Amino acid sequence: MSGDAKPKVLLAYSGGLDTSCILVWLIEQGYDVFAYMANVGQDEDFKAARAKGLKLGAKKVIISDLVKEFVEDYIWPAVQANAIYEDRYLLGTALARPCIAKTMVEVAKQEGATFISHGATGKGNDQIRFELSCYALYPEVQVIAPWRMPEFYKRFRGRQDLFEYAEKNNIPLPVTPKSPWSMDANLMHISFESGVLEDPKAHAPDLYLMTTGPEKSPDKPEKLEIEFEKGVPVKVTNLNCGTTKSQALDIFVYLNEVGGRHGIGRIDIVENRFIGMKSRGVYETPGGTILYHAHIDIEAFTMDREVRKIKQSLGLKFSEQVYQGFWYSPECEYTKLCIASSQQCVRGKVTLSVYKGQVYILGRESPLSLYNEELVSMDVQGEYDPVDAAGFIKINSLRLKEFNRLRSKAKST
Repeated sequence: MSGDAKPKVLLAYSGGLDTSCILVWLIEQGYDVFAYMANVGQDEDFKAARAKGLKLGAKKVIISDLVKEFVEDYIWPAVQANAIYEDRYLLGTALARPCIAKTMVEVAKQEGATFISHGATGKGNDQIRFELSCYALYPEVQVIAPWRMPEFYKRFRGRQDLFEYAEKNNIPLPVTPKSPWSMDANLMHISFESGVLEDPKAHAPDLYLMTTGPEKSPDKPEKLEIEFEKGVPVKVTNLNCGTTKSQALDIFVYLNEVGGRHGIGRIDIVENRFIGMKSRGVYETPGGTILYHAHIDIEAFTMDREVRKIKQSLGLKFSEQVYQGFWYSPECEYTKLCIASSQQCVRGKVTLSVYKGQVYILGRESPLSLYNEELVSMDVQGEYDPVDAAGFIKINSLRLKEFNRLRSKAKST
């Protein structure tokens, strides 16, 4: 690059080997590099990462604390939606990406960076999630994705090439051996993939960090009461010990703690990446799993049947939109508004127990319940006349009778 003023690039930086090498490589290409880190609840030595980034030549290392925002603006809407991808994945990584990208774009604009760079691979979902969010919020930005650039990935064909480059450029090498899998962590979950996990029939080793295995978890269940307002948890009470939490971040951290010690939220799945390939992932999502079960229960208790059918379809659509990186799309904004509207009467308390990897719903109550105990009772007739059921069945059987009659007639001719 020529000229006195170097172009500015904001790099999504982790402090690890890959993004440290990318930082130095970008400087080699003629960029002024600003490193960006987001705290979304992962176990990270941010002070050490900042020092490392500056030592490697970053003009500045910006670290944003997004933990509270992550819970209130991203996890809570997912709880309201009962968001789940392909029946099992609670979207921990997918929800964190738009949270990080939003603040990253804000920082890029503040620093005058017209380029954004990341270390996501060319085969995964994260490249899509980061870039779609960035383009939606900063249409003029240009993205540098080294692992999609031949001049980078042909130079660094494996981890050994990165090690050699790091040694040559005085990049500190990891002091501990790399795990034989990749990991992504945030407050909501930890995901594990690739490496030894790429063989779908191979049993995963004991890699869990947030949760205790059921065989080592307590032999006594813990009972929790979770209170919801407009589909959002506002209070959790441990009925065993009396502990209460009422702030959003405190609630989620506490549910992670309780769920973690009882082995809640472990899954081992094969999923369909948006880019078109199947991948195997191992996830642990303790607090999110507890809230998923509790919210479904209070929602079914307080929401009209037909409204809930529509809302369920919206939840599935929202889950796909989030997984595929369309958080900031007009269709996702609309979906979120519709789901939020459906939650206006989702209020009440759910009592549950956690034990040996399972969540057991024990009871629920709500001032807005649509459950009529007298109407449904087998001991009280109430205002319901059983005779009416005969007509209801007769009308609904008409279609079935006609289908069978006409099919039988066609077969006989």
